[in-house]
Amino acid sequence: MSEEEVKVEEAAVETAVENVPQTEGAQTPRGDRPPFAPRGQGFGNRGGQGGGFGGRGPRKDGDRPGGSRPPRRDRDDSKIDDGIKTKMVQLRRVSKTVKGGRNMRFSAIVVAGDGNGSVGCGMGKATEVPEAIRKAEMAARKNMTRIALGDFTIPHEVIGNFSASKVYLRPAPEGTGVIAGGSVRAVLELAGVKNITSKSYGSRNPANTVKATIEGLYSLRSPEHIASLRGKKVDEIL
Repeated sequence: MSEEEVKVEEAAVETAVENVPQTEGAQTPRGDRPPFAPRGQGFGNRGGQGGGFGGRGPRKDGDRPGGSRPPRRDRDDSKIDDGIKTKMVQLRRVSKTVKGGRNMRFSAIVVAGDGNGSVGCGMGKATEVPEAIRKAEMAARKNMTRIALGDFTIPHEVIGNFSASKVYLRPAPEGTGVIAGGSVRAVLELAGVKNITSKSYGSRNPANTVKATIEGLYSLRSPEHIASLRGKKVDEIL
């Protein structure tokens, strides 16, 4: 094939390529594109805000599948005032030694009471302080029990024992107040005792002392209960 025949054939091929019809929506070949496109004028089919070859563009509230974002709820509205007060007796950091090292957590002891004859205690552990206190409060509310109280003091003397702790509780006349210290005072005040004298013996561990005090309060018996057990009137046993 001569050189003239080759040139004629190449010219025919170029003419055929130029006459090919362009379909609607066809993209420009990448070699013919500019190095960048103006903002908001991309070459992509979707287009939108942003340079390059197109983008989705900003989303509006109406485009959200569930509609606009609902207003934030105030967390304080979920708290209900049920008249129960809580007091933290102890908060400490504890650790557990494992194969990979030590796991640090926080332990909290909380006493809960309504100030009218109901009291309980609970313990909670967690990796964060607020979560440990929350668990302890839930346990204390769950363990609340009714105790027998007089008009302004306890009906009789009682000794509460738990583990190595012993707490002696004695009635006191009106105007004495709560003579107790540390964790014993927290339990007595939340239980609603106004006048009492107490003394702790043995271990002063706050956990054991709290439980010994609550055991002593749980063992109280009112005159009406004793009279019903004996089959007598209250005046006959006093």
